[in-house]
Amino acid sequence: MTIANNLLRELEQEAVTTRRVLERVPDHRLSWRPHEKSWTLGELAMHVATIPGSVAEFAAQPSPVQEPKFATPPAPQSTSELGRVYEESLVKARQILGGMDDSAAADTWRLVRGERELMALPRAAFMRMVMLNHWYHHRGQLSVYLRFLGVPLPSIYGPSADENPFA
Repeated sequence: MTIANNLLRELEQEAVTTRRVLERVPDHRLSWRPHEKSWTLGELAMHVATIPGSVAEFAAQPSPVQEPKFATPPAPQSTSELGRVYEESLVKARQILGGMDDSAAADTWRLVRGERELMALPRAAFMRMVMLNHWYHHRGQLSVYLRFLGVPLPSIYGPSADENPFA
């Protein structure tokens, strides 16, 4: 099994859980934010929806890669838009990972700001760190937003206070 296939297997497993969390985002609360410095529910949900595809696409670029201008994600107009964007993001990530051989996955990937190197690590390590771990971090944030709004939470890595798949 290739390095990329290992990442792809984890992506597929976590995609099911992330979909369950995104499906709980209420249409009528997309503009809600827990604090003035926080993203809105819609912005955070859109970020979660786009991470797999956008990070895979970013990591697949020839190295060195210039640091992007990070901006607040656009808020979806509806949860159905969020679902569509999420599925498109997964398709893009699957295509990129599916076409990546071990040599490309093991290559040192460099992120730079002008001439200054910000990070240098194997491409697969960057994808694990940002496409997967960063994704889980924001999915956890999203679950907290949903809890604040009184939305029943799905099981993520085990039973939630609202759902027990083992019962």
